Amino acid sequence: MRRRGLRYAACTLAVGALCGCGVFGGGQANTKAAPPPPERPPPDVSSITPDLEMMHMLPAGDPARQAEIFQSVKDAAVLSPTTSNKLKYALALATPGHGGSDPVAAQRQLSELLATPETLLPVERLLAMVELQEVDQRLILVEENKQLREEAPRESRDKLLAMNRRLSAESDENARLRKALDEAQAKLEAVTHIERSINDRGANGSHTP
Repeated sequence: MRRRGLRYAACTLAVGALCGCGVFGGGQANTKAAPPPPERPPPDVSSITPDLEMMHMLPAGDPARQAEIFQSVKDAAVLSPTTSNKLKYALALATPGHGGSDPVAAQRQLSELLATPETLLPVERLLAMVELQEVDQRLILVEENKQLREEAPRESRDKLLAMNRRLSAESDENARLRKALDEAQAKLEAVTHIERSINDRGANGSHTP
């Protein structure tokens, strides 16, 4: 819950900060002395307040409440596909922490909305941009985690195969050494038998009258 609240606050602050930047005519201060610019009224964010509230409430409820909110947003986008309703649905898809969250679909719909920026209010456009950037980053992390999960079994399998190859090579080497040892033992026994025979004949010959 705390992370959801922080995300909601961060999104609100990001949109507010962007509204006060160059998109509305602000820029870097001139280093030379210049008269202060005329004060501008604070940007009106009332048009996206329901969207921000929805993004905060959607993951906060129980599963039944989450499904109810998400279905209501989806129905509005389907039955009355205004730009505001489609944006709200895209934001619901982008919001994590509920059963209807779908970052891939959110990425696609936010990109489509931003492809025609003139149909969005400035604050709506900025909110869509902020959410699209977050969704992009989330999908990158998901792909990286997927690759790590796929690489881990592959690395384990490669290590196991290497270990089996090493054990097989050691087993073959041990068999070769045992065979060589058996051959050497047989040769040694043969030489010992020959020496014993020679010694026996020599002993018998020394007693002949």
